[in-house]
Amino acid sequence: MSWFKKKPDLLSARARDLSGEIAALEAQIKQLDSRLKQNPSLRLGPGTLPRMAAAPPPAPKVHEPVFVEVDRQRLDPKPETASNAAHYNELGVRKYDLPALLRRCQNHFRAPSASNPRLINYLAAGGIQGLPPMRYEKRVARNRFLFLAAIILAILFGSIFVLLTHH
Repeated sequence: MSWFKKKPDLLSARARDLSGEIAALEAQIKQLDSRLKQNPSLRLGPGTLPRMAAAPPPAPKVHEPVFVEVDRQRLDPKPETASNAAHYNELGVRKYDLPALLRRCQNHFRAPSASNPRLINYLAAGGIQGLPPMRYEKRVARNRFLFLAAIILAILFGSIFVLLTHH
């Protein structure tokens, strides 16, 4: 059974491959640098490059404009609610505002909003190739939790049964 096997992470494997390639390139750069320090006549001068026929300049590329949806509510400042005078009593002390307290408490327990909702949608739907969808990951985590909870309950009831039968 593959309950206790960890699935391979494709992104970390690719990162390891790329870091290996980077290390190989750095070693090659160091080798070429040491060879250049030993023999300074290998340096390229202005006349060492072969002359090439003058090619016509490339045509300028036409870039199409990219339009991105902008959340206007984030950009616009929040309008002032009721006048500030309504929040203070005649002595200048701020009045107790129960709805505002409840909103602050609710905001405290809410998760922060996603900075990139499209990425969240891609991850939830499994739109990025190589990554399993979030639904699948949640199901695996839930099944693992239920399995471990059942084992713990079985151990607990077994120990209670053993304790009660010995008395």
